[in-house]
Amino acid sequence: MALLIILITCFVIILATSQPCQTPDDFVAATSPGHIMIGGLFAFHEKMLSSEDYPRRPEIQKCVGFEISIFLQALAMIHSIEMINNSTLLSGVKLGYEIYDTCAEVTVAMAAALRFISKFNCSREIVEFKCNYSSYTPRVKAVIGAGYSEISIAVSRMLNLQLMPQVSYESTAEILSDKIRFPSFLRTVPSDFYQTKAIAHLIQKSGWNWIGIITTDDDYGRLALNTFAIQTAANNVCIAFKEVLPAFLSDNTIEVKINQTLEKITAEAQVNVIVVFLRQFHVFNLFSKAIERNINKVWIASDNWSTATKITTIPNVKRIGKVVGFTFRKGNVSSFQSFLQNLHMFPSDNNKPLKEYATLLSACAYVKDSDLSQCISDQSQGTLAYKANKNTERTFSLRNDFLWDYTEPGLVHNIQLSVFALGYALRDLCQVRDCQNPNAFQPWELLDVLKNVTFTDGGNSFHFDANGDMNTGYDVVVWKEINGHMNITKMAQYDLKNDVFIITDQEAKDEFRNLKQIQSKCSKECSPGQMKKTTRSQHICCYECVNCPENHYSNQTDMDRCLLCNNETHWAPVRSETCFEKEVEYLNWNDSLAILLLALSLLGITFVLAIGIIFTRNLNTPVVKSSGGLMFCYMILLGHFLNFASTGFFVGEPQDFTCKTRQVLFGVSFTLCISCILTKSLKILLAFSFDPKLQNFLKCLYKPIPIIFTCTGIQVVICTLWLIFAAPAVEENVSLPRVIILQCEEGSIPAFGTMLGYIAILAFICFIFAFKGRKLPENYNEAKFITFGMLIYFIAWITFIPVYATTFGKYLPAAEIIVILISNYGILCCTFFPKCYVILCKQETNTKSAFLKTIYSYSSHSAGSLAMSHVSLDSTNSNVTVTNPSSGDKSAAWQKSKDLQTFAHICKENATGVSKTRPRKRISSI
Repeated sequence: MALLIILITCFVIILATSQPCQTPDDFVAATSPGHIMIGGLFAFHEKMLSSEDYPRRPEIQKCVGFEISIFLQALAMIHSIEMINNSTLLSGVKLGYEIYDTCAEVTVAMAAALRFISKFNCSREIVEFKCNYSSYTPRVKAVIGAGYSEISIAVSRMLNLQLMPQVSYESTAEILSDKIRFPSFLRTVPSDFYQTKAIAHLIQKSGWNWIGIITTDDDYGRLALNTFAIQTAANNVCIAFKEVLPAFLSDNTIEVKINQTLEKITAEAQVNVIVVFLRQFHVFNLFSKAIERNINKVWIASDNWSTATKITTIPNVKRIGKVVGFTFRKGNVSSFQSFLQNLHMFPSDNNKPLKEYATLLSACAYVKDSDLSQCISDQSQGTLAYKANKNTERTFSLRNDFLWDYTEPGLVHNIQLSVFALGYALRDLCQVRDCQNPNAFQPWELLDVLKNVTFTDGGNSFHFDANGDMNTGYDVVVWKEINGHMNITKMAQYDLKNDVFIITDQEAKDEFRNLKQIQSKCSKECSPGQMKKTTRSQHICCYECVNCPENHYSNQTDMDRCLLCNNETHWAPVRSETCFEKEVEYLNWNDSLAILLLALSLLGITFVLAIGIIFTRNLNTPVVKSSGGLMFCYMILLGHFLNFASTGFFVGEPQDFTCKTRQVLFGVSFTLCISCILTKSLKILLAFSFDPKLQNFLKCLYKPIPIIFTCTGIQVVICTLWLIFAAPAVEENVSLPRVIILQCEEGSIPAFGTMLGYIAILAFICFIFAFKGRKLPENYNEAKFITFGMLIYFIAWITFIPVYATTFGKYLPAAEIIVILISNYGILCCTFFPKCYVILCKQETNTKSAFLKTIYSYSSHSAGSLAMSHVSLDSTNSNVTVTNPSSGDKSAAWQKSKDLQTFAHICKENATGVSKTRPRKRISSI
């Protein structure tokens, strides 16, 4: 008989479980009556069994795989409602609830949503079709849930018909912030936009740029993947692979996809960081197989599973590597802990999940706490019937700590906020209405109040933003093994508004520092001084490192391009980490070439002074007198002195004054010198010209002082106009790669050329005059030396033109100094050194008698080839004119004899002192 009873009981149980939902009330997981009913959606089971019927019938199948964490979330909702009912928030108004099991399936959730919007207090479960639901009263006034975004999206589209408030505690898909498509959806968590942004920021902050991502094939997974891809691209992070797993465990291909994903992870050896947007049961299966394959990576956990005790208690979970996750901010949930401690006293008559948990707990009564979760999961895969016994209450009380260990404080706090938000909105609404009457208000009226409600909890103020989100922020957690157990430790806070991590202690800083030691890059890091050169790969994170070219630099690692130095002020060698200031260069006083040239200039000045002294001390000698007199020599020497002095303005740091002075001083002083020599050349030509017509012309032309002042004055005018209209100025030549040449810019090249060209014209005229008198007496042949001096001048300046045009840099002024010195020394030496030689070393020839003898000798040798017409001794009273005889009457011998007699008479007259009786024009004028 006993055996028959047992068999009948088992048959009844099997029959009941094979058709678990025979009436709509059987579909309800937990319920409690009240004046205002609140719906709830929780995935108590991880999957729904597939139908074995063929053809398949449209019926809700049995769900298996009891989820303790979701069971705790439903208890958090019940506890929050009980807190409001036991408070004075809604005085005289009781909140009731209807909670449904979605089985992590959209289809089941939609069935629950149909029940929510069915007509209130109707004998039959009907949903009326209306064009206007403003006065329609459904079974519930609002819905808490669901947890998964995929389900929330589907349910919200249905609840939108009646604008029934739906407040989710975990659905984070970014699309749910769209109030056009989801006007009645609200949530107490931030959008995935912020979570993906925070993860991308963490990856970038840790120095990783080559990562993988695993997500689910549903709205939540696809939207998270798309948003995360945008965020990583903005942070220069590349996704090496994207693996998508089936969204539901009822999918038979999930095991195959997990194995393929693990093979991909193994193949991508350079990927050491993997972002995981999965549900808890996905991660559980993934990690279980990853441990078997000894895969050790850094796993970035989304808020779905970052604090899931079900995963942290996987055997040998430490072998998977390091887990860094994002979780919702925690609140004060101490009252919930007390609620769990007394859960065995909570009535379970209308709470099927609580009954099921009690049954599973009894079945695993002798299993230790570390294996209890796995035992409950295994047992829940089968078919269990609830049978109350006296040991159940005792088992509850002994295992209360087990439930608290599986509690996720962040999610519990979010559920509390969802219920509290409804409670405070109902308080505002019920102040003017009788909420004990089910028809006192409609869901859409509650939604309007709920959107604008503000309340406090634990000293913090909460409200929904314009998108219906409650941006509470994130905590960054890291998994650490302590005493053989995996603990979840808070590492930092993430500030949504400022996109920064708030690190409060040194230990957290060390954790971030340790993350940076882990390498997850496609290519080796480019050091400062290098830049990335993208290869043919589609990813910008795969590249080669090339050195920065000259005048470019990079001062950070992995720079996309080298930065250009300011070419005007800075330079950089190849593979430089910084720019260096260009050295300012000019012909410095300390430069060896400058010292040499200045020494030569000083030597020239010394020569000028020495010559001046020598000529002053030998004032009355024929050599000095034949040079035009002391004042004339002083003027030439003054020109040479200023020429040598002008070279000093070419040395040293260029200034506006020196730039304007040096060329003008050189041009005017050199013109003065050439003008004096030109006058002397003209005088020599006049003295030894025997052509009457030419001599008359030269006598009219020969005005020494006007000639000198006119020639020099023209140069002064040229230089003055130059200074007025285009004055030389200081210029920084930045065209050289490493130095700045500080130089004088001439202002006007035509003006500079005009100045030099004018000097050249005077020198050329001087050269022509001197060349004609090149055959004068040898000891006093000044014209010959003037010719040589002008030739040296022309050679020097003709050479200077191409040198000046091609020379570049700080030694350009040195080229001009050299030319000035060459031409100055050439003229000085040719003009004065032979005279000084005679004065100092040939004193016997520096007498009047020797002078006259030389002239007499020159005249006698030249008589055969010269036809004298007139010889002027520059005396108003003493001159002799010798006329050319007719070619028919006189012979050459007679002409020569006559010339010699005439010139001898001139010499004799001068020798016997004829001129003593009147002011004389000395023979020195020759």
